[in-house]
Amino acid sequence: MKLTFDRSQCFVVPDALLSILNSTLAELTPPDTNSDTIILNFRDPDYSADDGGFHPVEIRLVKPHEFWQFAYITDFSFQGLPYPELVVDIDVCFIGEQVYSIYGGWLDKTSGEELKELFLTNFISYVEMEVFKVEVTFH
Repeated sequence: MKLTFDRSQCFVVPDALLSILNSTLAELTPPDTNSDTIILNFRDPDYSADDGGFHPVEIRLVKPHEFWQFAYITDFSFQGLPYPELVVDIDVCFIGEQVYSIYGGWLDKTSGEELKELFLTNFISYVEMEVFKVEVTFH
């Protein structure tokens, strides 16, 4: 299954990420070609509140028309004591055209773009290091 993406969305997404998503979906047998929503969950099986590790990342893709679009790319982290729980750490919201950070809230356009670039560059590196297990859900 190869996705064709809408390149006119508010945030530019690196070609390397598009390749990762298409490669991940190509490994599925059989892919669900009738879906209009795909959720990809990237998880480090060793990530925990006590030991740290690579934050889980969720990517939601939607197909409202001919091309696939990003709805969001969200990074989660454990926060809080004495009982840590997973919370949104970074959220790149394509629909709302905003970027959220746990430490800065909703960011202005320049800060949001800078954080998005850093976040996606790091995420792509972690995927290339093969630290994640990937689960794909079709709706």
